[in-house]
Amino acid sequence: MEYGIAMRQRMGETWAILRQFSPGPLGPLERRRTISNKTLTLTPQVYKYLVRQGMREPDVLRNLREATSAQAGLAAGMQISPEQGAFMGMLASLMGARKTLEAGVFTGYSAAAVALALPDDGTVVACDISDKWSGLAREYWELAGVADKIDLRIAPAIQTMDALVDAGESGTFDFIFLDAEKTEYAAYYERALALLRPGGLVAIDNVLWNGSVADDTVIDTDTVAIRAFNEMVRHDDRVALSMVPIADGLTLAQKK
Repeated sequence: MEYGIAMRQRMGETWAILRQFSPGPLGPLERRRTISNKTLTLTPQVYKYLVRQGMREPDVLRNLREATSAQAGLAAGMQISPEQGAFMGMLASLMGARKTLEAGVFTGYSAAAVALALPDDGTVVACDISDKWSGLAREYWELAGVADKIDLRIAPAIQTMDALVDAGESGTFDFIFLDAEKTEYAAYYERALALLRPGGLVAIDNVLWNGSVADDTVIDTDTVAIRAFNEMVRHDDRVALSMVPIADGLTLAQKK
């Protein structure tokens, strides 16, 4: 085993030396040698390729993204990315989800992306604390043909989720997406676990927080809250866990 390790080290050193004398594009063999076992860093060029080739974004959702950018200005950054919308829609479809919930609606892209993946009798309970952007959301839900699947409730998400628990709907939801107040993530999460059926999935957005969670010198309220939340979920034996490096980081926690 030690011999094998030494040989791999020498091969790596040899490639590094050869690269000094071969500054041109990587050849097929060398490219294979440089492939990493960690997630690829997406340059703008690679990201454009991913969006162009890696999904089939409906025109209505692309138009909603553009309308959000035009009307919301800097706040448009709160909208999920198209590849994340496609990913969550596929998750809902693979699970055969019929009953879902999201905390944090904004202009309605994520709700529409999931609703499009649901069967005709599917439902998205969409929770938002403000109706500031609900007009734009409703407009595009109608255009997407999913308005009848989305139950928009304007109230603090915790209040809406508690009401669902009190109404006897615990254990009846298939998929829940959390993308609201970061300092409330732990509270949303506990209610999500109560509402989910066994095998149900909660997806939590912004868990990498633009990389700030990995920098201990960053101690603003939201970063500290997300960092603590991530640590809590990592040790939660009630769920199976996978943090996915898509968009700003998406944690998937499946209720056991």
